[in-house]
Amino acid sequence: MTLLSKARSGKITKEMKIIAKKEGTGSEYIRKSMAEGIIVIPYNKRHKSLDVLSGIGKGLRTKVNANIGTSSEHTSLKEEIKKLDAAVKAGADTVMDLSTGGDIDKIRRAIIERSPVPVGTVPIYQAAIEFAKRKGIVNMTEDYIFDVIEKQAEDGVDFMTVHCGVTRESIKRLRNQGRILDIVSRGGAFLVAWMLHNKKENPLFENYDRLLGIAKKYDVTLSLGDGLRPGCLADATDRGQIQEILILGELAKRAFKEGVQVIIEGPGHMPIDQIEANVLLEKKICRGAPFYILGPLVTDISPGYDHIAGAIGGALACYYGADYLCYLTPSEHLRLPTVDDVREGVIVTRIAAHA
Repeated sequence: MTLLSKARSGKITKEMKIIAKKEGTGSEYIRKSMAEGIIVIPYNKRHKSLDVLSGIGKGLRTKVNANIGTSSEHTSLKEEIKKLDAAVKAGADTVMDLSTGGDIDKIRRAIIERSPVPVGTVPIYQAAIEFAKRKGIVNMTEDYIFDVIEKQAEDGVDFMTVHCGVTRESIKRLRNQGRILDIVSRGGAFLVAWMLHNKKENPLFENYDRLLGIAKKYDVTLSLGDGLRPGCLADATDRGQIQEILILGELAKRAFKEGVQVIIEGPGHMPIDQIEANVLLEKKICRGAPFYILGPLVTDISPGYDHIAGAIGGALACYYGADYLCYLTPSEHLRLPTVDDVREGVIVTRIAAHA
């Protein structure tokens, strides 16, 4: 049984008791809230080094995630381990390995082996990057995508970003709207390119039951990704973004029925006066599922200082009900973060969360 299944059956587990003690609340509150889908505990039992559990959701301390990972231009496992250590020491509640260069399997496994906090990934990155080296991203097979997802789950990944809401319908809405910056999500762009070339539906949407089967088998929390998130203020809260959140609300409900925990990811760039509406929309459409936000950045003119723009937006988003902040570093939009960037990004985002 998954943690969610146990919560729904009335069982209070060791993990729920740990979170209750850390948060200063009752174990029954944690169980009941998990059973309602408004609190999640990302926890894959194959992650053997995990000893700092994080509860994410309503009534709990706002959590902070730190992104690390290699690129094709800069690959150093030693450096990524230093970033992991710096993030954890600075107080990150989770980390995500977004590696796209080098031996991706080796890097991910080393991070999982060392990380005391939950580890997340974006499996479509590995699937697309590896297939690009052989036959091109648009020739990626559906089985290969799911093979990568299962491999990462088997390695011990606690939560995964999956862009299931990028569908033919949401792309149509995006086209009808028109954008300045089009699709800025890397995972979303990979999938849209594949869909347009193959004239087929997003396999993560069309074969969602297969995805749920893997998540249920390994008790992996699904972070339903915002593949159509806006990349500038002018594109915020448009038809493509709204269509995607409507789809994610339906998919979250299906996951809940299968006993799979779900987080909903939120947009990056957003005018300050639209933050409240976006949080309220997610909470309503997705039945109170924990909201995970990148920033949001409240201005487009802050490269080099995006951690500050994100902290302003993040503090407001959490005031209105968001539960989980993905950090931004001074190097956002510019390059991979250094160890010092990671440390500063976590600290600044924790200040926003605390506020």
